[in-house]
Amino acid sequence: MSDITIRDDRGHGRLEAYAGDEVAGRIAYFVLESPSRALVPVHTTVEPAHEGKGIAGSLARELYAISEREGVPVAPLCPYVVKWAERHPDVAPVADPALLSAAKEWLGAHPGLF
Repeated sequence: MSDITIRDDRGHGRLEAYAGDEVAGRIAYFVLESPSRALVPVHTTVEPAHEGKGIAGSLARELYAISEREGVPVAPLCPYVVKWAERHPDVAPVADPALLSAAKEWLGAHPGLF
């Protein structure tokens, strides 16, 4: 995986893994502002040519690293990130239920964004 770079495109709500100039995978996310700030991953995809290379896990790990650097929790709604976090409690703290509820509400109020 040394040829993969990960870039945070916060403006478009994407954390993207690149293999050279090609997007190999991404996590679509948004930043929840209320009741408090949180990163909310909604969907993880890996392009078929890059499946099985650990890209989704690398993206999830980087999302939690960003969370730690910024002092902002992650409230995962993406099933992949939820399962990844359960397997990596050392780097992925359990999300506050109130943040998860607020994230679900926000997502429900903004259909079609993800």
